Amino acid sequence: MTARTDEPTAAAPALSGPLLRFRIAAYVTGVGLLGLCFVMVLRYGYDIPKPSAIYSPIHGVLYMIYLVVTIDLAIKARWAIKNTVLILIAGCVPFVSFLVERRVTRRVRAGQKP
Repeated sequence: MTARTDEPTAAAPALSGPLLRFRIAAYVTGVGLLGLCFVMVLRYGYDIPKPSAIYSPIHGVLYMIYLVVTIDLAIKARWAIKNTVLILIAGCVPFVSFLVERRVTRRVRAGQKP
């Protein structure tokens, strides 16, 4: 019988709370970044600045939460600084936060470093 990769291993139970918070923050940040791209198209492509003026600060707060939650998981999982910085930057590139979230989740559940 083979082990499923999405089940927590013995190394992961202590990280289940921080990992869940990271997963939610990564998803919300990814969706929020796509929303930011949309309002930027409205602002610069169609000269409609109001949605951008309202949404940009909201996205900034969402990204700050992503930073805090990611650093919390990085400290508890004992990630290298280089990997942590790369994961933090992933929240700045559309669609990349979704890919990184899956990779980090898989590796943390397997007891590996990202």
